[in-house]
Amino acid sequence: MITRAEAIKLLEETGCAPNVIEHCKEVASLAVEIANKAEAVGHNVNPELVEVGALLHDFGRCKTHKIDHAVEGYRLARTRGIESEISEIIKRHIGAGISKEEAKMLGLPEDDYFPRSLEEKIVAHADNLVKGTSRITVAERIALMHKQEVPENVIQRVNKLAEEVEGLFL
Repeated sequence: MITRAEAIKLLEETGCAPNVIEHCKEVASLAVEIANKAEAVGHNVNPELVEVGALLHDFGRCKTHKIDHAVEGYRLARTRGIESEISEIIKRHIGAGISKEEAKMLGLPEDDYFPRSLEEKIVAHADNLVKGTSRITVAERIALMHKQEVPENVIQRVNKLAEEVEGLFL
């Protein structure tokens, strides 16, 4: 599997902005904390996969800052031979997932973008809890989503993911 150092170098070499790289590092730090807590209480989770997936979750931001950055990052990862488990984390990290119908409405390839594996869920949740390089609460994320007029069903999905992931070790 690609290492932490290789992931950071890849972000740098593909032109990801320094602030995006710092965001990815903070998401990775939080995601590893969550993975370690889950592992400590007996859940089968791969902290190394979580770390590298979190570092590369915004890989597509070297090309675009729109919602399709997840699809672009997935494509970039696949063309570079990065493991499918990592490319799937990249593809499925947006919010708490996107349905096929929502993807079509958003102009994304018609696919299911819901995080499935524990590692995918942890990275998506950690990303929701990092704004820039600052950690925020779920309540703060939801308040931001309300301010941006995000649909209520999407907000509830983010809240449900938070409850699921945090429920692993509470």
